[in-house]
Amino acid sequence: MPRYAMKIEYNGQPYNGWQRQDGQPTVQGAIEDALRKLQPDFDKIAAAGRTDTGVHGLAQVAHADLTRDWEVFRLNEALNYHLKPHPISILEVAKVSDDWHARFDATERRYWFRLLYRRAPATHDKGLVWQINYPLDVAPMREAAQHLIGQHDFTTFRSSTCQALSPVKTLDELTIEEVAVPYGAEYHFSIRARSFLHNQVRSFVGSLERVGCGSWKPIQMKHALDAGDRAACGPVCPAAGLYLAGVGYAQDPFTGAAPINTGGKR
Repeated sequence: MPRYAMKIEYNGQPYNGWQRQDGQPTVQGAIEDALRKLQPDFDKIAAAGRTDTGVHGLAQVAHADLTRDWEVFRLNEALNYHLKPHPISILEVAKVSDDWHARFDATERRYWFRLLYRRAPATHDKGLVWQINYPLDVAPMREAAQHLIGQHDFTTFRSSTCQALSPVKTLDELTIEEVAVPYGAEYHFSIRARSFLHNQVRSFVGSLERVGCGSWKPIQMKHALDAGDRAACGPVCPAAGLYLAGVGYAQDPFTGAAPINTGGKR
């Protein structure tokens, strides 16, 4: 039974997250419905990671086992046709070995977060950014972020409902860029690790925003980390603005080449 990898882009606003749920619109459910138009007995896809309600995807990766041996271009086109009018796009399809797994073969996940400072309400980007009405100071945020790099017990930045077996993770990158935009600024957070705890990225960004606005000193990020206590975390920021930006593999199934580290940027 041929196995196919899919690179997927989606706007998460209309969905109750990635994972299929009975009676709820989800990204996984929409893609599986499209696959059943091609193969009525199709079961389910497996993804590199789950995203929460309102979180977006720039390059999610999933795989599917199909009975027919498809030419990848035709499969890509057929899926996008059957996904209309969902805000979901299959960017690329690749045939992979039958033991390749979108989740278990992944070596890293990359997230990107957009935080918009602007007094006037966002229109075109509504639901695609977290908007605040005051500027942030990037320098202390960058200083605070350094306390999070490396292997740590991230209990403070972990949801109380997180199902991970251990709170110990290794954070490989957390960079912050300020970009001037009309009437304000955007702050872009690029975050990279092999795997993440539930709400870890949103907890990081919410705490770093406290540093950027002057409510926290940079050293308070280390104090929060060392506390190992969810109560020490800053506010968890909204899902709007969070994107699964990419998934890394030892051999990229879409190019056959070693992955290029983009630091979470497109």
